[in-house]
Amino acid sequence: MRPTLRLPLLLAFVLLAVLLSWWAMPTNGRTEASPRTVTPRGPLAADELGNIELFRRAGPSVVHITNIALQRDFFSMNVQQVPRGSGTGFVWDEQGHIVTNFHVVQGANALRVTLADQSSYAAKKVGEFPDRDLAVLRIEAPKDKLPPLAIGSSRELVVGQKVFAIGNPFGLDQTLTTGIVSALNREIESFNERTIRGVIQTDAAINPGNSGGPLLDSAGRLIGVNTQIASPSGASAGIGFAIPVDEVNRIVPRLIRDGRLVRPALGVSALPENVNATLKLPKGVALVQVAPGGPAARAGLQPFKRADDGGVMQGDVITAINDEPVATLDDLLTQLERHQPGETVNVTVWRAGKSRKQSVVLGASSP
Repeated sequence: MRPTLRLPLLLAFVLLAVLLSWWAMPTNGRTEASPRTVTPRGPLAADELGNIELFRRAGPSVVHITNIALQRDFFSMNVQQVPRGSGTGFVWDEQGHIVTNFHVVQGANALRVTLADQSSYAAKKVGEFPDRDLAVLRIEAPKDKLPPLAIGSSRELVVGQKVFAIGNPFGLDQTLTTGIVSALNREIESFNERTIRGVIQTDAAINPGNSGGPLLDSAGRLIGVNTQIASPSGASAGIGFAIPVDEVNRIVPRLIRDGRLVRPALGVSALPENVNATLKLPKGVALVQVAPGGPAARAGLQPFKRADDGGVMQGDVITAINDEPVATLDDLLTQLERHQPGETVNVTVWRAGKSRKQSVVLGASSP
């Protein structure tokens, strides 16, 4: 053997001997790497089983909504459909009506609804009511894919009871979050600056994309529609708000029937609220106009007028509807929305220091 090959071969034999001696060493001091034995967990707790069953039953009724806008390509000038935003909704009935928030579908050129089984359908707007941030869509889907949620009552809610929110936060697949009713009868502002009253506050995590989704009680019944969160960052801060189901159950059938909420009307116009203090009037809606031949005119209500000498002729101030106090025009509209055109309400009016009650048959607001 040539001398130039002896040294590499010798080194190779030495390395092999070292490796063999290392493998032959006892295992003392070496970390064991085998998998740990799995410990059986036993049965799930009763509340866990309840959560799982609730999600299993309610999940198929919750949908993902994509708001699609039209966009013109800068180079080709072709018009394309691009996602503008997304939110959540839920199945109202087997006819394919879907309830969601107004702000989820606002300004949409097209809408798509994706069901829990990932089947997708084009949706049409049926009606919307921005004052309560509610909208109704409709899809053409088989009835067996449209299980409606059971309807509960927000009147029965108490602070501290468990609630569940199902939605599609950040465009993800369905998620379930749990919490409690933190407070009742909260007030929030809708997107057209109307006050939404009787709102449910919850600490169940509600994030962008959960809007329009259902808030459920422990029986899986709809008790509210998740609509807003209180958070400077836009993420859940443990303060979420839901429109109470009693409002939803009052408004949605009217949107399905008429395509809009036909608000009952008195046929009056109101003075600015700051005028009440100037004229030393009680809290209420001071009338500046009464439509000739309208419901209020037929009931004898009179507006404030400018007298010939420049003074003010006393008119009527509406202070209550069916004994429910009315302090502002927003209060008046809220009270009227609880009724239908053609119904009779008792209006409490103040004029020149005297109050009286007057029956008024409500008319219908114009489109």
